[in-house]
Amino acid sequence: MIATPQPPKMSLDQYLAWEPLQDCRYEYVNGEIFAMTGGTIPHNDIALNLYRALYPHLRTRACRINVADVKVQVNTQSPYFYPDVVISCDPRDLNARKFIQYPKIIVEVLSPGTEAKDRGGKFAFYRTMPSLQEYIIIESEKIGVEFYRRGEGRMWLYSPYTIGDNITIESVDFSCAIDSIYEGVSWEI
Repeated sequence: MIATPQPPKMSLDQYLAWEPLQDCRYEYVNGEIFAMTGGTIPHNDIALNLYRALYPHLRTRACRINVADVKVQVNTQSPYFYPDVVISCDPRDLNARKFIQYPKIIVEVLSPGTEAKDRGGKFAFYRTMPSLQEYIIIESEKIGVEFYRRGEGRMWLYSPYTIGDNITIESVDFSCAIDSIYEGVSWEI
């Protein structure tokens, strides 16, 4: 997805009242809004493949998993983001209707237009969320998955995965072949 800045600045209350009335989704960061445009078919396939693999596993654990159109509130003032996949096992989120506040896992599927933002600014904001245990970045132009897991204090542990590996999402005790995340994805030649 490509995010483009949209003028003018808005207060948080203005954004929360305005955004549900729009035809597309908008992220909010400190008064600025950013339109979230559509992603590619491989981008969508990857997110859905991960969702399909995780959903049956999470149902038995009182966790919810959402794809793409669910907003995450980083804190009560700002920002609000739309990750590609979000998982919360917090009882306060199980019946959420407007946004997720206590995610355990956030997944971003990279695209050329958002890679720097997903790796940089978004991850910096996400790291401030005490509930977040794992941040997962999935490549959409090649096979590659990167995990950042919360360690002691402010430490985040990094684990890369590639072709032939099994990925493990430790915070929900889930494992699958990386190939299943990329199943049916067509690569441009």
